[in-house]
Amino acid sequence: MGNLWDYHDQGLVVVITTGGLVDRQGRALMPRGCARQARERFPGVAERLGQWIKAQGNHVYELEPRLVSFPVENSPYECPDLRLIERSGQELQQLANERGWTQIVVPRPGCGGGGLDWRDVRPRLAKWLDDRFLLICPPSPPAKKRDSSAKTGVPHEIRKTW
Repeated sequence: MGNLWDYHDQGLVVVITTGGLVDRQGRALMPRGCARQARERFPGVAERLGQWIKAQGNHVYELEPRLVSFPVENSPYECPDLRLIERSGQELQQLANERGWTQIVVPRPGCGGGGLDWRDVRPRLAKWLDDRFLLICPPSPPAKKRDSSAKTGVPHEIRKTW
């Protein structure tokens, strides 16, 4: 079991799943999961992402050194979009190639708080994410706490890479 942020602290590139909604103050909404954790951990990251979304749209961006956004939805009030996840996979591959990254940690996009099944998401990413990408997922919560655990920032664990 490993915490997503332990990977970042070890020098690996870490991806956070994000949406494309920006508030009136120009901040990207990052209300739950690893996006919320990043917002709390990196001051100003919501403002930076919000500026980029407003200027260039909902895309993959390097927000901080070794911290990358991965859009899965256009708003936190809608379900993750498989087409957007696939496009984000392609953009992430391009960014990794440009930057020369050799290890990138990616939470399974849309499969935590978003509720998608990995069996539906995996085929959309398989052609873009190679062995440089370590896909991780949150641990299975106890049955009684399933709904609230997706928002608590529970550490991630590696279940399988592909």
